[in-house]
Amino acid sequence: MSTPIVAIVGRPNVGKSTLFNKLIGERLSIVDDTPGVTRDRIYGECEWNNRKIRIIDTGGIEPYSDDVILKQMRRQAELAIDTADVTVLVTDVCDGVVATDEEVAQMLQKSGKPVVLCVNKCDQIGEPPAQFYEFYNLGLGEPIQVSSVHGTGTGDLLEEVCKFLPPEDETELDEDVISVAVIGKPNVGKSSLINYITGENRCIVSDIAGTTRDSIDTIVENEYGKFNFIDTAGMRRKARVYDNIEKYSIIRARMAIDRCDVCVIMIDAEVGYTEQDSKVAGMALEAGKGCIIAVNKWDAIDKDTHTMGDFRKTLDREFAFMSYTPYIFISAKTGQRVNNLFELITTVANNNAMRIRTGMLNDLLNVATTRVQPPTDKGKRLKIYYCTQASTKPPTFVFFCNNKELFHFSYQRYLENRIRESFGLEGTPIRIIVRERGEKY
Repeated sequence: MSTPIVAIVGRPNVGKSTLFNKLIGERLSIVDDTPGVTRDRIYGECEWNNRKIRIIDTGGIEPYSDDVILKQMRRQAELAIDTADVTVLVTDVCDGVVATDEEVAQMLQKSGKPVVLCVNKCDQIGEPPAQFYEFYNLGLGEPIQVSSVHGTGTGDLLEEVCKFLPPEDETELDEDVISVAVIGKPNVGKSSLINYITGENRCIVSDIAGTTRDSIDTIVENEYGKFNFIDTAGMRRKARVYDNIEKYSIIRARMAIDRCDVCVIMIDAEVGYTEQDSKVAGMALEAGKGCIIAVNKWDAIDKDTHTMGDFRKTLDREFAFMSYTPYIFISAKTGQRVNNLFELITTVANNNAMRIRTGMLNDLLNVATTRVQPPTDKGKRLKIYYCTQASTKPPTFVFFCNNKELFHFSYQRYLENRIRESFGLEGTPIRIIVRERGEKY
């Protein structure tokens, strides 16, 4: 089930970023009295009534400004409105209704999306000031009085927002369903793979790059288990993304990575490795997802006994930063090795969610530190007291030691390799946190 999106919009300096920070509970967006500090869209999440909501903070909208930066900010805000399920229009009670508020309100009404009107800076407790009632003139229904600085009224605001959110999907995925995001550059065969797996034309397939605009979910159940495949838009280099709709598509693709268990990173065998392939893979790595590299269109390659081995060597070199990732050579057109992909997805998903008992980890730690002594610096030796697993997806391990500065990156890598040797963990990143004894993790 996808997380609903709420965009916070309004003219500059009405307190959008302060409200955004209050809702998500952290200072993610820069706040300053200078109008125009927020330029790009900024994302965060909050939870209300056991429902997660993704919030987008936007730059201030100046509808008719010719200033280059203000025009870009307006485009970013328009894109956020297109992306959102609900829009919150933030106004300033101290200024009352100004012409820009009316113009932004008209723009929102034309969008056809639900709009919640937030009247900010109502900092006094009790009855709202007289100018509060002016905001009924915007024609957006009941205004909600809020103080984003103090947090008052934010609960009422979220209650109103939740009335307009799409209903929660009653067919929400079971826990045993593995979500798989199929990601990659445009035109590598992502939609063709989904269509082959489902046996129907679920996704539009074309030789024109960029045919897929949105992320499409497809539930598949077979002898290998239950899977939710998410077809995503191709991700180009930033410099080649011209179109607003395409920017929106890339946002959706990134969100698909956030909500999946495993990323299948597709590469075009005919084109070979490109730098953009490693950038796409880097997004999945940063998100801590299990990964598989699927080399598609393998049927179209002229092969000899060395072709696959040579291609593997290239992948080993170019994807050295995620050397734990398995490769599979497939053809979405003919179905070659596609069944093997299911087994690999299941293995990688299980590894990404694996939990290892503390006792087993510390037995491994004793053997590893005996075999290769911890490093020393100026006569002082690193001493590792114990290790425990803090979380899964990805597996995250906390090592408690006498001095963090002695815990060199190379020795962390050595211990990571020993953990992989002992427990497998193919296809999943491992995160290591180093703490000195007494520190919390």
